[in-house]
Amino acid sequence: MTTIGHLFNHNDLIVCDSLSHNSIQEGCNLSGATIIEFPHNDYQALDNILSQQREQYQKVLIAIEGVYSTDGDLAPLPEIIKLKHQYKTFLLVDEAHSIGTLGLSGRGIGEHFNVQPSDVDLWMGTLSKSFASCGGYIAGGKELIEYLKYTSPGFVFSVGMSPANTAAALAAIQLLKEEPERAITLQTRAKFCLDLAKSRNLNAGSSADSPIIPIIVGEPQKAVTLSKNLGQQGINVNPMVYPSVPYDAARLRLFITCLHTEAQIAETVSKIVRASEEI
Repeated sequence: MTTIGHLFNHNDLIVCDSLSHNSIQEGCNLSGATIIEFPHNDYQALDNILSQQREQYQKVLIAIEGVYSTDGDLAPLPEIIKLKHQYKTFLLVDEAHSIGTLGLSGRGIGEHFNVQPSDVDLWMGTLSKSFASCGGYIAGGKELIEYLKYTSPGFVFSVGMSPANTAAALAAIQLLKEEPERAITLQTRAKFCLDLAKSRNLNAGSSADSPIIPIIVGEPQKAVTLSKNLGQQGINVNPMVYPSVPYDAARLRLFITCLHTEAQIAETVSKIVRASEEI
């Protein structure tokens, strides 16, 4: 949030995906820049916006996510990188849910699509998911990171990570480097879950190639009731309701890890089906 707010101002334009996380939206508001949303993952609409608007602004930022947390789908990163180069913009990728989960060794959406890391100006990620800690990071070119280090208010006037959190994140990263097969196991388990859910006629929306699998059930009360019923059966899955998602698209979100077994996944899907039928 403070990175976006610090790097861009009222002379600039930020074009972000309509499903971008609140932290991106708050950063846009903080910057004072003009903000335009493009329809989710529609890079052709993004192209149209940039062709009409680019020349009116000094700096332009495209802000997207790697894996979208509400739907579990991936950004079309290669196509968006082409637009970044074509229109000479900056590109920020929020990897909160994709780092540690995508790619042959868990290096995120860049590895998944085999793009050059330098094609993205700002890689943002959190340490509170795959890396079992708390906090976040901004990665990019040396000059940019040096500039942020000494001038970004959110960093200069904030506290650093505690030694315990730093050690936890470092240990998680080292483990993933030593055992990259964990990422492949995770991806295999996630595909198994998604395919099984679809085969049982559960609505998983546009989820694909990610460990986030939404089960869209409709009205918020149904999602809340379903979550409660599953909790009583030993299944921990929380509801996601309006305004985070459309009112009639309330959902449960399954987060798959490499430690989930196929038997556990199959049991969970079966219990969701039975509990849904009982409501």
